[in-house]
Amino acid sequence: MPTALRWFLYPIAFVVGLAAMAIALAAVVLSLTYPNLPSLEILTDYRPKVPLRVYTADGYLIGEFGEERRAVVNIHDVPAIMKQAILAAEDERFYQHGGVDTLGVLRALYANLLGGGKRQGASTITQQVAKNFFLSSEKTYTRKLYEALLSFKIESNLSKDQILELYINQIFLGQRAYGFAAAAHAYFGKPLADLTLAEVAMLAGLPKAPSAYNPVVNPKRARLRQQYVLRRMNELGFIDNGQYEAALQQALVIKRDVNEAPVHAEFVTEMARQIAAERFPDDVYTRGLRVYTTIVRDDQEAAYAALRRGVMDYDRRHGYRGAEAYVDLADIKSEQDEALDELLQDFHDAEDLRPAIVLQADSKRIRAYRRGGEVVTISGDGLKVAVRMIDQKAPPNKRIRRGAIIRIQSDEKNNWRIVQMPEAEAAFLAADPRDGAIRALVGGFDFNRNQFNHVTQAWRQPGSSFKPFIYSGALEKGFTPASIINDEPISFPSAVTGSQAWEPKNYDGKYEGPMSMRTALAKSKNMVSIRLLQASGVRFVQDYVTRFGFDASKHPPYLTMALGAGSVTPWQMVTAYAVFANGGYRIRPYIVREIQDDKKQVLARAEPITAGDETLRAIDPRNAFLMDSMLRDVTIYGTAARASATLKRKDLAGKTGTTNEHVDAWFCGYQQTVVGCSWIGFDQPKSLGNGETGGTAALPTWIAYMAKVLKDVPESFLPTPEGLVSVASPGVAKGPSHELFYQENAPAELEPAPPVDETVKPED
Repeated sequence: MPTALRWFLYPIAFVVGLAAMAIALAAVVLSLTYPNLPSLEILTDYRPKVPLRVYTADGYLIGEFGEERRAVVNIHDVPAIMKQAILAAEDERFYQHGGVDTLGVLRALYANLLGGGKRQGASTITQQVAKNFFLSSEKTYTRKLYEALLSFKIESNLSKDQILELYINQIFLGQRAYGFAAAAHAYFGKPLADLTLAEVAMLAGLPKAPSAYNPVVNPKRARLRQQYVLRRMNELGFIDNGQYEAALQQALVIKRDVNEAPVHAEFVTEMARQIAAERFPDDVYTRGLRVYTTIVRDDQEAAYAALRRGVMDYDRRHGYRGAEAYVDLADIKSEQDEALDELLQDFHDAEDLRPAIVLQADSKRIRAYRRGGEVVTISGDGLKVAVRMIDQKAPPNKRIRRGAIIRIQSDEKNNWRIVQMPEAEAAFLAADPRDGAIRALVGGFDFNRNQFNHVTQAWRQPGSSFKPFIYSGALEKGFTPASIINDEPISFPSAVTGSQAWEPKNYDGKYEGPMSMRTALAKSKNMVSIRLLQASGVRFVQDYVTRFGFDASKHPPYLTMALGAGSVTPWQMVTAYAVFANGGYRIRPYIVREIQDDKKQVLARAEPITAGDETLRAIDPRNAFLMDSMLRDVTIYGTAARASATLKRKDLAGKTGTTNEHVDAWFCGYQQTVVGCSWIGFDQPKSLGNGETGGTAALPTWIAYMAKVLKDVPESFLPTPEGLVSVASPGVAKGPSHELFYQENAPAELEPAPPVDETVKPED
């Protein structure tokens, strides 16, 4: 062989030999490694950690529980534009390569060599699936080899659409969101199907670096990444120039609060969570359970707004208490110092009551820093409530000065005013009296401040709102709405009360002598209630009230029961008043309608009991009808006359309640389609203040709620049951001109009722 040829062939042979050795080595590695690759069962039987989600009855998401935000979506339900954006951003040749994109690897290698270092990656969507499900994120050649081998195995066992579906559901995209469906809700509050092109491109840019391109944390970098994705979509022909330009111009609205829910129903959500966890304790937060409650979004929002307004109105009546706290501003260098946000981190927003740090304060204006870097100026009417606490003579530990933490609120014209976190608590509950489905529940003023659910957990004295059950018991004992009872002072020795001598009084200290039972309830006369209880028998009434759902042990058999000295919860009160609303049937309130699994198969469903089933009858239908009639008088000319006057309807019924020393204020009432109860008080019981009766402090919340939910509901009344007869009632200035009686004890005619003072105050 010529020397020249030899020198030419030897290098070629050497290279070929090395290549053969490499191929042989690779074959050995493959033969040893491939059989030991993990099973793909985790992919073929994909079971992601899907959180527990809670919904309203009309399908609105109100909360979720779980470490990961995830919403699994079928590939066929993913909009084409979303798929195209993902391919443009991550793997344009996804449907052409076999798991590893050789052209992409060579292109990345070339770019990195020219760039003098590692600048561009070449992982395919399949490789990312392999890494996310099976491998760590360490950057080693061994891990990359396993990744490539797993990719080949995945491609040989799954279709391209299956692989893309896994990727779309599994990839982490920031804000605790796993998968694009979850990210759509986390960042935009929308389902995938409703996203615009600009929003799709923003999401598609996240997988490369969720923290770096997070539009909540880094909006500028997120915007640049979005522009890159749109440009690639345009270059690949997925969108035309017009779509490209329009998407670039669209302003995106990003959700800032990752815990934001479309409905204010935190107490409902927590109740639903507890019910689901008790029923399905295993993997309750990872198996994708869907809990559908009975609440209706509009009803819930109406209740939430009514309760907050009622508490804030009460709080304003009792004056501004001063600064909430103080922080040290000695090290603050400017009004935009980042440390100001750190000083505010322990003070959470309470909806629109936002914490702010006072930077400067005098009698004419206050400058304050609020979270996010905004410095607001408060002056004029916005200062009125706090003027006394700006003065130098104000108590030092409450005075508004530099470093004080205050609460501010923006009005309809975007003017800021000083407000404060109320100290009082409240509860509101509304239900359908026909089957007990809860329509709205607000367990307190602010769930983040106090998670104690006052609807179900707060045992409080009901005061005069308990009187209707005393009266109902009296009807069973033969009394009638026309029965005359003396409204005069009465006293009892300790032997009768069970404790100490008792001399009860009417609220206003006035006594009007003999009056009908109907008038006495409308005017909430304590002396009449006590005499009725005494005549009916306390043991009988203690047992009788259990028909309405009350616990006998919470209502000791003493005459103080007549004034509501026992203990109830708002949940019990709604249950009890529903009996009057539905014609005498005991219903069982419930808040969870059904629980579904991740495939929407029903696992559990409520079986409500419905009014009309005679086996559920609690009281005689005639009793319920007469009580309904008397309770409507309470809202027409009695202590709750404000209700009918405000709502302009005559089918409202209910009763105010105020306890001794104004510690608790109540209004419980109903219309035929909805029963509701409002309560206000302090967690550590103390007086709400003089004049803070049920009609003043609690009734406005009930009225505000009913104004919303009864807007288009026609008036309706209970049908008159058999066994009642009507007798003319002469001389009655207020109330019906005829009175109804049980047929078996109706008088031939009624004597004129004794004259009484017709002046009725909205008090108990």
